[in-house]
Amino acid sequence: MAVTESHLDHSKADSRLGLPGTMRRRINVTMIGAGSFFTNSILKDVVLIPNNLGGELRLIDIDAERLELSRALMVKTLEALGEADKWSVTTSTDRRELLPGTDYIVNTIEVSGVECVRWDNDIPLKYGVSQNIGDTIGPGGLMKALRTVPVYLQILKDGEELCPQALVLNYTNPMSIMCLAAGRASRIPTVGLCHSVQGTSQMLAGVAGVPYEQVQWKCAGVNHLAWFTEFNGLDGQSLYPKLMALAADRESDFAKNEPVRSDMMLHFGAFITESSGHLSEYLPYYRKRKDLLDKYTDTGYRGEESFYANNWPTWRKASDDNRRAIMNGEKEPDLNRSFEYGAWIIESMEKHAAAYIHGNVMNSGCIENLPQDGVVEVACLINHNGVQPIRFGRLPKVMAAICDWEMRMYDLAADACIHRSLEMAEQALMLDPLTAAVCCPAEIRAMAKELFEAEREFLPGFE
Repeated sequence: MAVTESHLDHSKADSRLGLPGTMRRRINVTMIGAGSFFTNSILKDVVLIPNNLGGELRLIDIDAERLELSRALMVKTLEALGEADKWSVTTSTDRRELLPGTDYIVNTIEVSGVECVRWDNDIPLKYGVSQNIGDTIGPGGLMKALRTVPVYLQILKDGEELCPQALVLNYTNPMSIMCLAAGRASRIPTVGLCHSVQGTSQMLAGVAGVPYEQVQWKCAGVNHLAWFTEFNGLDGQSLYPKLMALAADRESDFAKNEPVRSDMMLHFGAFITESSGHLSEYLPYYRKRKDLLDKYTDTGYRGEESFYANNWPTWRKASDDNRRAIMNGEKEPDLNRSFEYGAWIIESMEKHAAAYIHGNVMNSGCIENLPQDGVVEVACLINHNGVQPIRFGRLPKVMAAICDWEMRMYDLAADACIHRSLEMAEQALMLDPLTAAVCCPAEIRAMAKELFEAEREFLPGFE
């Protein structure tokens, strides 16, 4: 099914534009991990839903200082939008206090990231595994999953007990492992949300020189490795010939800005959703030798080694400083609606108006030639019946093979998190494409054991 997202071009639309109709009730939206920078953006989007009837915004975080910062900024945003009379803001460090009666749970937790980010990066680097971001796959992604998924599953268990009717919108990485573990261990409905599909489709339209509202495309795969199998203009003509020509010219801005993604497109036939640097961690091709790193990676999100580990703690502080600057009147708050999917899901369900998103869901027939018990990223229809994945069919075999490789690692990693098994975690790491390209099995086991020992206090219950 061809899916066009011209009606969801949120970044260019007036902030008050939305789906037709009026919301049918007041709603309760609960942010867990409310100290996240996502909080104000997503909840602001909810408040900007046209014809909303208001409700309660519930903020939960174990960090009381960041929780208060998020609360104060949300109150200021409500006042700036003229919505303070319709929405209340409540906070707690105990999620069980605020979960009863919740309609939507937005999960943005970060578990021990500040304490562990250097180990996640530096121990693998000692074994030759170079990471750019290292939070969704590879050694860093695996360790983040082992710390994060057990906490997430407990949140879902509380949700099953206290608000079983709620829909969970997960924004926390590692996305595929989080969603897979949830699908296997919880009954509460969940969907994983990322902005790489809508962000990349807008970027490609710009490169092709076509207005975004005029492009039509199909996209499917796994999170951060979904393929634009079609990318057409309004007349139905493929824009790939132009994109391929630009990618083949390695001196073009397109090729320089996206060294890995443009190269993958040339060799595999379609463009992929995640930035070149992050994508390079999903593949066995680009980060296994210095000469390849020199050729195919660059600064920042184009593949810089240890980029996330070197900068993430600073980014986190800068995000908090930015929020304080808004609170102090030194900066103006952004009052425009973002292109994040969260509020559009809520609006669609509450107005009984159809919309399309791309979400991370259990496969169960969506992509025929990928593991059926895994998680895939596909187009989903949203309406009053909730999130309904759309059958994509079959990916081209070479694209499916790359996704399948990732999914085999996720399969074991999710089970390792559910069963708290370090043995399964070691096996998952042995199936990681980049790690396997660099290390032999004995080295992978040694690396895993060193990571487990370094982070043991952050892995309660693991044997």
